[in-house]
Amino acid sequence: MLLLVVIDILCAGVPKEPDSPLSSELAPVEEKPRDQRYTSGQFFFEYLVVVSLKKTKSGVYEPQITYQFPKKDGMVRFQKEEEEKTLKAITLFCFPEGINWAPLTEYCSETFSFVLTEIDGSRRNGYCRRLLPHGNGARPPEAYCIISKVACFGLFSKIFDEVEKRRQKSMAMIYPFMQSLREAPFPAPGNTVNIKSFIPESGTEIISLTRPIDSWLEHVDFRVLFRCLTDEEVLQVFAATVLERRIIFIAEELGTLSQVIHAVTVLLYPFIWQHTLISIVPEILIDVVMAPTPYLLGVQKSFICLPVKLNTQITEKSAETCFCKQNGDEDSILPHKLKEEILQALKSRNENATLEELNRVVPEAFLPFFMKTVGHFSKYIVRNGPGQPGQFQKRNFYKALESKSTRHFVKKFVETQMFDLFIQEAEQRPTNQNGFFEQKINSFRHACGFDL
Repeated sequence: MLLLVVIDILCAGVPKEPDSPLSSELAPVEEKPRDQRYTSGQFFFEYLVVVSLKKTKSGVYEPQITYQFPKKDGMVRFQKEEEEKTLKAITLFCFPEGINWAPLTEYCSETFSFVLTEIDGSRRNGYCRRLLPHGNGARPPEAYCIISKVACFGLFSKIFDEVEKRRQKSMAMIYPFMQSLREAPFPAPGNTVNIKSFIPESGTEIISLTRPIDSWLEHVDFRVLFRCLTDEEVLQVFAATVLERRIIFIAEELGTLSQVIHAVTVLLYPFIWQHTLISIVPEILIDVVMAPTPYLLGVQKSFICLPVKLNTQITEKSAETCFCKQNGDEDSILPHKLKEEILQALKSRNENATLEELNRVVPEAFLPFFMKTVGHFSKYIVRNGPGQPGQFQKRNFYKALESKSTRHFVKKFVETQMFDLFIQEAEQRPTNQNGFFEQKINSFRHACGFDL
């Protein structure tokens, strides 16, 4: 089943979060021991590349890497081949439109992200800032891309602000800033790291980079999602995603695509999307929409007329006049009562809710859904003895639900890969070790005064 979601908003882009002081509820960084302030063994990024559009002999503009920091030397042949594949992929994601470019005199910079999936299934994050380089006359835009194992969109957006400021003065000024950043340890949630950077005529600056306390929310901006779709449409997308359908998002802005898709995956928390996820599909890879397996894909609006069947009933005209085109049972998948509870919880937010407010309201709307449907999972993990791995009793688990509609949903949900992986991890976890989800379930039980 396929769900096509048109999320285009004129001049939407990705809103920048205004600088704000560190919350007074957090202790000053200097007062905390070093081993508590930093995530062990984790650093900000692997490397930064600059991708420029170079005119070829045939007269078209082709994206090429013109700057890389740091250079990776001393690699064996296999490593070098893999590195070249990664760099080639980066150029495609930085300029997914392909060769359809011409010099410009005006261009609004935009920030977006994408995911690189390795052969072993591990994922790395690509953060990209596209802008028009300083100069006179018409010129093609260029892209700055940071590859990192860290998922923290807001933090890297601030890093790009610093990179862009230095680029307007001199390319050479980017190097010392990125060197200082690369040498700095990545802060733990709720903590700050200070980066010193010297700028001619300005002197030494201290750039403070702070991670939010809720690290699982730091890669998303829910404001973009709820500006693009109504609450009811978000529920349609959630329903299709939670049962691992094929979903294509269509928008003009790259930042809108990446932010909406990453926000949708966070709605699944504590579960993790296990299938294909390409927040920005390059033109050369557009045939991926024909894959028969589940996926979350972001496709630029200009690709709709390409010779590939995004959907046999979708045309450019209809895509402009509707937000969602469902091709299944997205309106009836979720238990009606629980669906209404989510909608009521979402309505409690202000019309112009801040990022902080949405980071509170949205999880409080969606997390109880999983608590009430599968929150009793730990009771049905049977162990033969202390220290032994558990075995999940699937049938007894969903039969324990009294609500017929909830039981109908859960019978489908337990067959998904995201639930299967979640249970596998729970089976291997010691009985006295509770994750965040279990802690929230316990708090929910005490607050509601009844057992799940």
